[in-house]
Amino acid sequence: MAELIGGYKRTKLCGEFRNFDIDSKVVCMGFVAKYRNLGNLIFIDVRDRSGIVQVSFDDSTPSEIFEKATKLRNEYVVCVSGVVRSRGSNINKNLPTGDIEIIATDLKILNEAEVTPFVISDDAKVGDVTRLKYRYLDLRRPSLQNILMTRSKITKITRDYLDYKGFLDIETPFLGKSTPEGARDYLVPSRIHPGEFYALPQSPQLFKQLLMIAGFDRYYQIARCFRDEDLRANRQPEFSQIDLEMSYVEKDQDVMEIAEGLICEIFNQCLGMDLKVGTFRKIPYAEAMENYGSDKPDTRFDLKIKDLSNLVKNCDFSVFANCIKEGGSVRGINAKGLATLTRKQIDALGEFVKGYGVKGLAWAALKPEGITSSFAKFMTEEQMSEIYNAMDAKQGDLLLIIADKTKLVLDTLGGLRCHVADTYNLYDKSQYDFLWVTDFPLLEYDEEEKRYVAVHHPFTSVKAEDIPLLDTDPGKARANAYDFVINGQEAGGGSIRIHNVKMQEKMFAMLGMSEEDIKNRFGFFVDAFKYGAPPHGGLAFGLDRLVMLVTGTDNIKDVIAFPKVQNASCLMSEAPSPVDDIQLKELFLEINKPQD
Repeated sequence: MAELIGGYKRTKLCGEFRNFDIDSKVVCMGFVAKYRNLGNLIFIDVRDRSGIVQVSFDDSTPSEIFEKATKLRNEYVVCVSGVVRSRGSNINKNLPTGDIEIIATDLKILNEAEVTPFVISDDAKVGDVTRLKYRYLDLRRPSLQNILMTRSKITKITRDYLDYKGFLDIETPFLGKSTPEGARDYLVPSRIHPGEFYALPQSPQLFKQLLMIAGFDRYYQIARCFRDEDLRANRQPEFSQIDLEMSYVEKDQDVMEIAEGLICEIFNQCLGMDLKVGTFRKIPYAEAMENYGSDKPDTRFDLKIKDLSNLVKNCDFSVFANCIKEGGSVRGINAKGLATLTRKQIDALGEFVKGYGVKGLAWAALKPEGITSSFAKFMTEEQMSEIYNAMDAKQGDLLLIIADKTKLVLDTLGGLRCHVADTYNLYDKSQYDFLWVTDFPLLEYDEEEKRYVAVHHPFTSVKAEDIPLLDTDPGKARANAYDFVINGQEAGGGSIRIHNVKMQEKMFAMLGMSEEDIKNRFGFFVDAFKYGAPPHGGLAFGLDRLVMLVTGTDNIKDVIAFPKVQNASCLMSEAPSPVDDIQLKELFLEINKPQD
């Protein structure tokens, strides 16, 4: 039973009152969102997470209550008792509760409030630093409350769906063993074991595979993950995954079907869409890179990359010809309809691509009055005609071409196509684009470390038909790995895992690990495989990223209640912070301060 506050029990949330409540005696509680004193009439808007309801104090209000209402100010916490009545012709069509108001008969001021550092409104112009310093006030804004309520709904949908599919919600440890491979671990010193450390999990990868070996068949968890890395845009040092693993699966499709079902449930229930399992496209990694320059392509717009290398390898334009002689390639995109861009705008695109490390941007604008180009004077008419045909160029189009090392060209054009589409509104940003990217490389060669590294992680299995390549040409071996992409963002990814101890040891060895390295880092994990491991695979969706996509925000801080800023600090709580010497002493630690 709900506790009484000031002798009253809340009838319902503020935003839930409607016409059918007219003439009812009700109680509402919340923050004063707006206060208007008209002398013999006082209006307040009372706000909670459900919305706003208007409360009136007039000549029917007891005088002592009216007098108390004159003392109200914004953000006071109140309990109001009264009677619901129609607002007649004074309807506020902008509010779901706009047909009615509550005529107050009693008022309890539960708490006063100082003037807030900023107005609690979605329209208020306030800098991020101030918002995050007073995050508890920022979270009173309706937009953020709606986002976090949607997040809660998504986690409930997830739990209901996976429970229905026979998955078990099992927690895995926060305090684990450091197994460095990828991002830096967050380390936790042990008081009981001086000089030794736990590591916070970058993901539950090892433990969820051990749960398959333990025989739990289907596991899931809304898992907290931690990575001590330099933060790029929309990254946080701590984040959440919808993590799942399944036994007795050998094909990508077995996991994909479950994952697609979850995505359908989330988007259908939250956005009223009609997604169906089995309708999502699958694009092989090689095709994604070749056509879109990205392993997470946004295909809401075309702008496919075209390879022009064979057409220009013998041309007189040295930038193109020399690039190809040196083993690079010449590729471009057709920005259809953008021949009208000014030279200043085209130059800005040139500056954009230089940020990727290329030397410059070649271009040709097919304007009605004639063609203007940065390179056509070095080419024959026949060569230009071949380029136009290859790029499906028509009058009004703008061709953007880059010559450099192939990987750099693809990366740059992948970024450029998205930049052009966003800047010049070449697609409907309200639409959703769902697809799988499959057949990733298993390994890639790290030139700095002079060894192969895992493209996903060391527990990803190789496609059966590519196993012989591990001994002859490892870089060409494809993984049983798959990423789920929404609107050009990686929403989730997973793989079919290695379940054979000899294959796992071979994988570790290919990554340059000695037997001692394997034992020290993964000994407990490899030992478990000796006692029978079922074929298994899984996937993890980024919960924060999913919430961003569902709610339409482009800022990850909006979907996390108490986020960190780019230097991984919390402006509100001032974490991280120094600790007392006695705490350091208990942990057998000393701080070596950096030298000036």
